[in-house]
Amino acid sequence: MKISEAVQALTSLAHSSRLEVFRLLVSQGRLCAGELAERLALPKPTLSFHLKELTRSGLIEAEREGRVIYYGVRVPGFRELMDFLAEDCCQGRPELCLPNSGRPGKAGSCC
Repeated sequence: MKISEAVQALTSLAHSSRLEVFRLLVSQGRLCAGELAERLALPKPTLSFHLKELTRSGLIEAEREGRVIYYGVRVPGFRELMDFLAEDCCQGRPELCLPNSGRPGKAGSCC
């Protein structure tokens, strides 16, 4: 991943509504735009803009099924970002930054 791509992905997550959309998709899987708008109480035009930005950053993807568009996390894009961020972590020992098995979802001792 290039620095410019990482900046674009991080910039897209730096907005509270886009971060909420991304986290909801991570936790719930694929959702259609209408359900996202309802769950997050966002106007559809606003949500559409945020979905476009997240898609452009490579963090989510859209899939049309008939007349409905479903959105979901683009796992390879998210993995690339995480790998990029942890590339030089902990003096070249990124395994130290992996989640601690005793504390689900919490970072290891150094990060």
